[in-house]
Amino acid sequence: MRFTYYAAVAALIVAQPAFASSSTGIEHVDSERSFEQVTDQLSSALEEKGLMLVASIDHAQNAADNGLLLPATTTFIFGNPNVGTPMMQCNGSVALDLPQKMVVRETDNGVRIEWNDPRYLAERHRLEECDLPLDNVTNVLRNVAESAAQ
Repeated sequence: MRFTYYAAVAALIVAQPAFASSSTGIEHVDSERSFEQVTDQLSSALEEKGLMLVASIDHAQNAADNGLLLPATTTFIFGNPNVGTPMMQCNGSVALDLPQKMVVRETDNGVRIEWNDPRYLAERHRLEECDLPLDNVTNVLRNVAESAAQ
């Protein structure tokens, strides 16, 4: 009985995608600036990089409207069709995760900016066979987040 249990656990571990055991695919940058300063600067940084802001969602306000408490949390949804479209042409399921998002939220340690690593999305949606500028996208997202955090 014990061998069967351990064999089953080992089979589950082996069956998991590589990113599941090594990373959540979530990148982040922390800031000592105020929530308002970070969100304002993130909007500016997105515009400066030519990324179209599709929407922003104020989760804390939505919670408050329903009698719930949530620390300041806003999701920015943005993209660049010249980058996202080739990804979707490669595999349409990536539209589940595009446009790209960044979450700005207050934590006990300050303000945190989080986003999905494009390499994680490429692995999740099996985009390896396509010639995509993932390193460039990764660098742009990190630069945007760092600019907002400074």
